[in-house]
Amino acid sequence: MSISISVICRKNRVSVKNKVTPCIRMIQDRKASYVSIGFALNVEYWDFENQKLSDNCPVKEHYQQLIDEKLKEFNKKIIYLEALGYEVTMDNLLGREGKNHNTVFVYFRKIIDQLKEKGTIRTAGKYESCLQSLIAFKSLDISFLEINLQFLNEFEIFLRKKGNVSNTIATKFSVLKAVYNKAIEDKIFICRENPFKKFKVGRLWTPTRKRAISKDEVLKIVNLDLSLKGGNISPYLEFARDIFLFSYYTAGINFKDIANLKYSNIMDMRLYYKRNKTGKELTFHLLPNAMDIIDKYKKIDASCDDYIFPILDRKIHVTAQQKFNREQKVLGHINTQLEVIRKKIGLNFPLTTYVARHTYATVLKRSGVNIGIISESLGHSDLKTTQIYLDSFENSEIDAAMKNLL
Repeated sequence: MSISISVICRKNRVSVKNKVTPCIRMIQDRKASYVSIGFALNVEYWDFENQKLSDNCPVKEHYQQLIDEKLKEFNKKIIYLEALGYEVTMDNLLGREGKNHNTVFVYFRKIIDQLKEKGTIRTAGKYESCLQSLIAFKSLDISFLEINLQFLNEFEIFLRKKGNVSNTIATKFSVLKAVYNKAIEDKIFICRENPFKKFKVGRLWTPTRKRAISKDEVLKIVNLDLSLKGGNISPYLEFARDIFLFSYYTAGINFKDIANLKYSNIMDMRLYYKRNKTGKELTFHLLPNAMDIIDKYKKIDASCDDYIFPILDRKIHVTAQQKFNREQKVLGHINTQLEVIRKKIGLNFPLTTYVARHTYATVLKRSGVNIGIISESLGHSDLKTTQIYLDSFENSEIDAAMKNLL
């Protein structure tokens, strides 16, 4: 939407001293803004019909020069914004909202703040990490038009020299691409050629070795003697084992979702919950082994709104940041204890809560369960090719498949 610019004096703005102040008037989308040119003169020296200085105005040339300079200033701003590819708006011309989020670093901050407000703290952390890398690469803020193919290639080289592995680099570029495309969508700038069409982010991803243990190794964990000297069982080791096994028995539910489970998520021996990562609704029958673990930690006076496991407390962990901090702290403790268990059963690779999720899928696959059912039970939302037929599977098929875990 174009902007019309003119010079006017408003009759309804005549001062008590019978003076008027010439203004630059900008109109866009039927909305007007006014900017004072910086001087006032007697009302008799302004021609309201033609909106110009009257012929009888003293030092008319001086006043006209001030008007022309102000008009020239705004016209130069318009040319500058157009050259940078920014949308020409009154906010941009008048410098409203600071930098108006037109630069990369400022716009990044805006997106990060929005993510935090939504409670997606982990995602906000990924955006923050990408931003910090960009600041290290280019200490001064930049415009989006400076992000071209050369910039992207040099940024990749910079990250590799800093010791970032390929998947870390891929994550940062995925974030940068998302921010770049959102800036286009928000009309922060006019993109004439998107550099990400030539810079393929997908090539940066490298397959990671998936870790899973066998059903026999799961049984070793189940039967492992956690007694310490004196015969007492370590409560920390026991809790870590229980969380690992609960994930295994409940279709590989990840730690964050486990931490947020409430008693209201259980109904008629079924678990109903929404994956935090994808928002996908999942439900399945709770195996007796899973129910035993739930019963172990059940509070006598628990309400439907209470969390099942002693990870979060609804009276203490209220904000998204508080929940995130607590989850990360407990997860660190659990994985530390799982490392102790790993050594006890003789595994030669790290044992983490994620291993339980992958083990669930691997055990079912080795048992001959259809991979589509496994994908459905895991709550995957990015398997677009398989989702077409995954939706047709009944919960009973998933329930039957999970019997292979025992």
